Amino acid sequence: MIGLLRLAVAVCFAAALSQFPAFSDQYVQRLGGQVDALSRVAAEFDASARAAGLTRDQALADLSGTAFRDAHQANMAQVFARLDRARADLQMLRLAGPLERMLLPHRLRDPETLAATWGDFRPAVPVTAAGLWAGGIGLALGWLLTALPGLFFRRRQDPLGWR
Repeated sequence: MIGLLRLAVAVCFAAALSQFPAFSDQYVQRLGGQVDALSRVAAEFDASARAAGLTRDQALADLSGTAFRDAHQANMAQVFARLDRARADLQMLRLAGPLERMLLPHRLRDPETLAATWGDFRPAVPVTAAGLWAGGIGLALGWLLTALPGLFFRRRQDPLGWR
């Protein structure tokens, strides 16, 4: 019975992890779109600043004094920070292969992109090598994780056999 339960958990891990390569591919595509969009906003802001004879930092500092200007200053600062994070994550994720991305879950940190990817993602049978490998890793991980309780809570054998 325990062996069947372990197998069921291992198969669930395999099924779940086999989806990660396709999910991370879709996330990278969406993140690339986010970087493109944020880059356009940043470029337009920088062009406006240059036209006024200001640097980006000077233009941001100039956006203060009223509630609207202060809010716009904060929004633009968030855009620039998000763009920097997204560019760094996109570069790392593009350099990593589908299986290597399993070691980079901290790079899937843009909440809007993650939510949009998850909302549109539909699990499918993995037919790529990366999907099959990820499934195999999930199977092994699930099997090993279900073995851990048995290592700690195993019955001790009575040396005299009196049970």
